[in-house]
This record gives sequence, structure tokens and C-alpha cells, in this order.
Amino acid sequence: MPSSVAAQSTPDLSAYDLLAPQLSGGKDSAPMMAVFMTAARAAGVDDRVISYHSSLGPLEWPAVVFCGIRYPGVSELASLQSAAFGVPSSRHIEVTRTVPGPGGSRMPRSMLAEVAAYGRFPRLGSPFCRTYAKQSVVSTAWTPIVRHLREELGRPVRVLKIMGLRSEESRDRKKRPIFHRVLANSARVVDEWLPIKDWSTAAVKEWHADAPVPSCWTYDSVPGAGDWAGTSRCSCSLCVFASKHDVLLALGRRPRLAALYAEVEQARGDSFCASWRITDLIRHAALCGAPDPGVVCPDDGPEFTALEDQVRAALQQEPRKEPKLARGADRALCDGCS
Repeated sequence: MPSSVAAQSTPDLSAYDLLAPQLSGGKDSAPMMAVFMTAARAAGVDDRVISYHSSLGPLEWPAVVFCGIRYPGVSELASLQSAAFGVPSSRHIEVTRTVPGPGGSRMPRSMLAEVAAYGRFPRLGSPFCRTYAKQSVVSTAWTPIVRHLREELGRPVRVLKIMGLRSEESRDRKKRPIFHRVLANSARVVDEWLPIKDWSTAAVKEWHADAPVPSCWTYDSVPGAGDWAGTSRCSCSLCVFASKHDVLLALGRRPRLAALYAEVEQARGDSFCASWRITDLIRHAALCGAPDPGVVCPDDGPEFTALEDQVRAALQQEPRKEPKLARGADRALCDGCS
């Protein structure tokens, strides 16, 4: 592929052998998919699309039943987002990081278990969760397709990664180019396109008013309310990059998961965020109040039990890194919980 291609602001979709949208199941993935698939059909290359969702397992928002109605979880929403815009189910792939299991099998490896083994939580300067649980997992999933196409084409395979990242989400994402090259080697050339990078949050919410696929229930005060008064993010239920309001709301919605994060925090000494600990937030919620969760996830299934076992097994080992970013103990979040 000529180097000039990656200098453009919008890619020529017909120049790629594999078009690979990455769907988080969040509010930005659906409009991204709508914009991208419209362009792919216009270019006559929608048959080259394979969508991917990197599942976080029990760490992502699960399905819930509220007032007798079932609301899908994040992984299911990613699948619905793909299907809603014309991608056959056979071309939507859910991937997750795995480790060797009994008898030569593979078993999921949770990001929280990795944090417990590593000894530190992700930070803005070291967001290893994105590489560990998302980027490298999807990249590995491309390998069989890349290997097959490279043998067939006799050249590096051209891959376009499409994502729903937007400028309003963070300073780092504002600086990120709409279109740029991220990798080039003898096997593959990978470019990245952010088709809704300049969309405002208000525009995304307005788009969802008539969307052919629902948004995740966690965005609302209670499932089905449609008021966008819940969490502002939809990825990890307890994200180290989320706002304090989002984390407090998540503590109420997933208390068992919050307690497991606190267990890791206390065992390793590093704080959940650079500025405060999840242990402090749990205490703050108990003493000073927190947003009404609206719904509480029981987290009582076998997947959650496996997560607990994995995390506690990791905590029995010495951490790979000593925490350097832990903040002082017992620092109050407000006067009421001092």
C-alpha cells in the first residue's frame, strides 16, 4: 500500500483486504458501525467486514432482569450492533484472553487476575489493560485470516481497524488522528480509522433516540429509563479511568465485584486510582451516601466464582512489580467520611 494512503483523513476502503470494526457494546460503537457500514456498502466491500468484540468476561456489564424485562449485557450488545448493520453472525467474532487449562484446554484469563499478578492497577501513563485485554487479543484473532490471505495474495495483508473513539472522551483521544497507520511488517499493514471522532456526546445520544439497537442499560438511572442518568461509560464495570460518580454508582450496582477489587487493592498496596482507593469509596458510600444504583447485579454465577478463584490464586504469589503509585492510607474523600 502506498505510504500516501495513510496520510489521508479518510481511508479508501477498497484498498483493504480485511475491514475489522472493534465493537465495545457501548454507546459509541453503534453509530460508528452505522457510519462505517454505510461507507463499506457504498465502496462495494461490505463482504470484507469481520467485526470483533474483546470480551472482558465478568468485568464487563452483564445482562440484568428488571421489572420482568431482560436487558442485554455488553457482549450481547456488541453482537446486536454488528447484526443491526448487516454483518452476518458468522462474521462477528468474540475474543478473550485465555491461559492453559486442564487437559490441554484453554480458559479465560481475567484482567483483574492480571492486575493481581502484576501488582499494580493501570494508570494513564501505563494503561496496560487496553493492550492486555483488548488490542493484543483482537490482533491475535486476525492471525489465521492474515496467514491465509497472505499466502493467497503473496504480499502483506492490508487491515483497517475501525473504532468508535471520540475526542470528547479524553485529551489523549482528542490528539489521536482520525486516520493513521499503526503497524507495518512483512505479514500485515494495519491502519486505524475513527469515523465518529468529532461527534459530540450529545450527538451520539440523539442518534440513539432512533437507533436500530438498544444502548446498554447501565447508561440509565434504572434499566429502560432512557434518561442517560447512569454511568457515562460502558466498558469495565469498574474502570480505573472512570469518574468518581461512575465508580460510586458501579459500587452499588456490583458490590461483590467492588469487594473483589478492594481485596486486590488491600493485598497489593496499590490504589485503584492514583488519587483515591476503592476501599475509601466503599467507606464513603456507606457513611456519606452514593448514587441510587437502581438495580443490583447478584454476581452469583459460575463465571464470577471462577473470577474470584483466579484472582485469589494470583494473590497467593509474589507480584511481578512493586507498587510505586499507592497513595497514603486512610485519606478521606470528604469531611463526612474522615
